[in-house]
Amino acid sequence: MNKNIINQLEAIIGRDGVLHTPEDLAVYSYDGTFEEHCPDVVALPRTTEQVSRIVKLAAQECIPVVTRGMGSGLTAASVPFSGGITLSMTRMNHILEIDEVNATVHVEAGAVTADLQTAVEKCGLFYPPDPSSIRHSTIGGNIACNAGGPRCLKYGVTGDYVLGLTIVLADGSILRTGGKVIKDVVGYDLNALMTGSEGTLGIITEALLRLLAKPTAVRTALVEFPALADASRTVNAILSAGIVPATLELMDETAIACIEEAMHLGLPLDVEATLLIETDGNDEAAVLREIEAVAAICRQCGARQVNVAGNEAERSQLWKARRSVAPALARKTPNKLGEDITVPRSEIPEAIRRLKVISAKYGLPIVIFGHAGDGNLHPNILFDKRDKKQWAKVEQMVAEEFALALELGGTLSGEHGVGKLKRPYMEKALGPVSIRIQKDIKQALDPLNILNPGKVLPD
Repeated sequence: MNKNIINQLEAIIGRDGVLHTPEDLAVYSYDGTFEEHCPDVVALPRTTEQVSRIVKLAAQECIPVVTRGMGSGLTAASVPFSGGITLSMTRMNHILEIDEVNATVHVEAGAVTADLQTAVEKCGLFYPPDPSSIRHSTIGGNIACNAGGPRCLKYGVTGDYVLGLTIVLADGSILRTGGKVIKDVVGYDLNALMTGSEGTLGIITEALLRLLAKPTAVRTALVEFPALADASRTVNAILSAGIVPATLELMDETAIACIEEAMHLGLPLDVEATLLIETDGNDEAAVLREIEAVAAICRQCGARQVNVAGNEAERSQLWKARRSVAPALARKTPNKLGEDITVPRSEIPEAIRRLKVISAKYGLPIVIFGHAGDGNLHPNILFDKRDKKQWAKVEQMVAEEFALALELGGTLSGEHGVGKLKRPYMEKALGPVSIRIQKDIKQALDPLNILNPGKVLPD
């Protein structure tokens, strides 16, 4: 990076906020995938105004700007393939206001999601989105990818809680959207436009988020199924009965085996699937009736065992298994490619069957888990990227995974986003007209193409 640019960045945010040694740049070269590329410089701003000045400098010099939270993304969205400035938001991590009357929280983009949840729960409030990376992902990153999590079935995704945003645009100007009002239909929905845009249309620096009353009662059950097909069928049976659990999570036998090998939690190794089901609310008796009704449906559909947690310690132990999937898989092979295809709920059994066929065809494990209640499956391919033959197989397997999702009426992603890894499949998923419109929006908001270039939209 030109020394003059570094000097100007230091003048904006201070010397301690600009990193440019090879060792520092390497730390910011990768995310939760196996992709990596070093930026030319890393900037760590503390205010929206500093971000604005940095972007104005970048626009003046035509330098790419890639925004980064905690680097937990799974599509290489924050990997700076074009070099330039990596804009790390981790120092902008403050909760600016918790408004208990209006049930909102105003937060900076670098705040860690779990820290935000803990803070609002002390006030009796509840921020439902709960990505699996909850302890090491940021609110800004969650919004940029429209992150989900296990509670999406009942409570929705991150975008459902965004009331307002502060955004630095590609020319450095500052845009503020939305507010605390419950209803707002004035003009285009810019909150929705920016949510899920992965830093390609603007840089989110602050967010105003909607909160709910914290549920006072929770019941959690781990259900064992000898047959995966029965577990898949149970998902629709529960929802068809008019019950909407807070979570309805699936793990197949490969995921169970990997977790047990790594964590020794006492999970059953002689079943093809488990469902982790949770009901919640503010009426203890109603929540208990709901979990009992769920248990009865599970047994009718072929469940061998229904284990309902009797207290918070037991509930935490049940959730420990689900939260341990990703780290357990990381111990199994050098690399994993974790996708998140989404299909209509009715197609879950067929999607799982065809994923198993793909795994057998190429001879590489596909571990299936995910949010079965909303059709969002996470087929993880386990492989060694150093083996060129395996990597060639992985590329073919991913294409077939996406093809089956589209054939079943689904789509490429339910919560991870597009980043770089899913770009080649975008036009097939959305069609040429949609891609043209989105490229027009990108051109209008970022004519120099400096904001996260090479991400989301195909060339």
